[in-house]
Amino acid sequence: METDGEAVSVRAIERNKGAGEALDSFEESESLRETARDIKEQAIENLPSLIDTVTEAVEANGGSVYVAQDAADANRYVASVMADNDAETIAKSKSMTTEEIDLNDHLKADGYEVAETDLGEFVVQIADETPSHLIGPSMHRSTESIAQLFNEVFDPEAPFEADPEELTEFARKQVGQRILEADVGLTGANFVAAESGTICLVTNEGNARKTAVTPPVHIAVAGIEKLLPTVSDVRPFIELIGRSGTGQDITSYVSLISPPVETPTVDFDANELGDGEEREFHLVLLDNGRTEMRADEQLRETLYCIRCGACANTCANFQSVGGHAFGGETYTGGIGTGWEAGVHGPDAAEDMKDLCTGCSRCVPKCPVKIDIPWINTVVRSRLNQDTETGTFDFLVDGLTPDEEPAGVDVQKRVFGNIDTVAKLGSIAPSLSNMLANTGPVRSLLERAAGIDHRRALPTFADETFQDWFEKRGSRVDSSNADRTAILYPDVYTNYFAPERGRATVRVLEALDVAVRVPSLPESGRAPLSQGMIETADERASDIYERLAEHIDAERDIVVIEPSDLAMFRDDYEKFLPARSAEHLAENSYEVLEYVYGLLENGGDLEALAGVDSDHSLAYHSHCQQRTLDLAAYTVTVLERVGYDVETTSVECCGMAGSFGYKQEYYELSTDIGDRLNATLPPGQIVASGTSCRDQLAAFTETEPPHPIELLDPRSN
Repeated sequence: METDGEAVSVRAIERNKGAGEALDSFEESESLRETARDIKEQAIENLPSLIDTVTEAVEANGGSVYVAQDAADANRYVASVMADNDAETIAKSKSMTTEEIDLNDHLKADGYEVAETDLGEFVVQIADETPSHLIGPSMHRSTESIAQLFNEVFDPEAPFEADPEELTEFARKQVGQRILEADVGLTGANFVAAESGTICLVTNEGNARKTAVTPPVHIAVAGIEKLLPTVSDVRPFIELIGRSGTGQDITSYVSLISPPVETPTVDFDANELGDGEEREFHLVLLDNGRTEMRADEQLRETLYCIRCGACANTCANFQSVGGHAFGGETYTGGIGTGWEAGVHGPDAAEDMKDLCTGCSRCVPKCPVKIDIPWINTVVRSRLNQDTETGTFDFLVDGLTPDEEPAGVDVQKRVFGNIDTVAKLGSIAPSLSNMLANTGPVRSLLERAAGIDHRRALPTFADETFQDWFEKRGSRVDSSNADRTAILYPDVYTNYFAPERGRATVRVLEALDVAVRVPSLPESGRAPLSQGMIETADERASDIYERLAEHIDAERDIVVIEPSDLAMFRDDYEKFLPARSAEHLAENSYEVLEYVYGLLENGGDLEALAGVDSDHSLAYHSHCQQRTLDLAAYTVTVLERVGYDVETTSVECCGMAGSFGYKQEYYELSTDIGDRLNATLPPGQIVASGTSCRDQLAAFTETEPPHPIELLDPRSN
């Protein structure tokens, strides 16, 4: 299978950029996302009745509806339609649902000729490959490789060059002839309006519409999740699907067909019109695990997917490896994990389960607001339970709570309990640092926990942040201060980078805020990233129990590490009672967001360190900080104290917490880091996240500070 990594990267990045611009310039995008989600939520809730409604509507119009329970059932039915019509050839438009059931292979085995009519599917079919993207089946192929493929398969008199127009024109003629000669046309359906039996086809080539209306028999195969109540419900999806997937205001062709259509059939050989009543239509609604997904509270959201591909386009890992690596038996990209687990079983997602790093950048791009990282975490958790424990399990004895599945492997247990590892290492930091850089220890870590020997390990600080604060104490009396902040001592700040914690304390005190640094557990981000949901749940309850009294006392929770703030604001919704989660989210702040608020409410800007003349900064905002829409606060504050700030254009650094340390993903991590490094703006580099700092340090051989360190009055 030929894969051009650069082709995947360029196309996915271009689509992601185009989607961002299209959605940002569309004023209705957020309100329509809410509407679209509500429609899908209600449609999935009322799915059984919608199936009854569409069956009645299609049959009243003269068509047939068949609800297939699984892949074999669907394939049998399609083959029976072919047999009943003495058909020999079938023309197909692009359909991931038929890829899911391997329809082509089953029809070929029965002696039927199957012709794909979508340009990308045409390329994939003659190359004997599988689609690499939900809407760009041949995204993995460069123009040069397609030209070579056409030369090998069709042996033209004049070999094709890498000319997109020439290649497209040739394919168009081939596809057009396939449609004219087909006995049966088969399409998918982007949406099906149950009330009228109307199917909606959203394409950029128009071949789906030709396939539906040219042959005398039309079969539409669609998952039951494609049902919507009425035609009017289609509108928000049409507005969003193109903008989200390709950056288009609207796709080139939007076809609404209530088959069987009344246009006459055509005998193209005899150039004669037949009778419109000869037309035949079959709607095959596929279950194949969807009813079970609907009943599964954790996977149910997967059914809201409209297969726009936005989650793949925005994913840094997908941009590097494409859908054949970041995919299962059928589906690709972030949402593909949920689909694979739902329709093929959890094992089908085994090879892709860890490629979602939980960065969350796909969430604001999803037109129906699916929490894709959570679905991936759930699948990872379920697969953990069937995973053999590692050979070197003695290294992590006691690190995993008893309630965690026994199958969690050594690597996940180490990273999922990094707070325990850090606590042990900080007992004798100098010795720990020395041993960590010896060959035998690095070799053991690589063999036991898969920590790549090429990745520099973080260095333990001589004194933890909490120890420093306990000795120093607060310099602002809470009884006289306007505000009191509870500074969350995240694992990285506490054990490895106490300088950013110390800077935060001094900055807040300079703005007349009393600071407290209580002893608090790790937020649960580390175990959650490994699919250790039970451990994360336990941490969430522990954190809230210890912070509730502070929130009730109107003290603000200030967080330095964006991934921990994302836990407090978003992920705890999965673990805490709704009111508790809301209570914590409303009273938690990212540190520069908090500083901005203080300045807006009368804080003394002159009390902070700054620069007198322009000083250029290349600011890299953490992925989850961007998802929370918080990066602007940092930029604004830094500009107010005199810096000239330019934010990096590449969103992901590639490190993603533990991801960049893992041997199997080290090269992928550095590939993504290369993209960031190649586009860094000029000036001093600053980074808001732990992972980002470590990755940038490896590439630039600098020690990028956290932005809060630039404001530290001590540096005046």
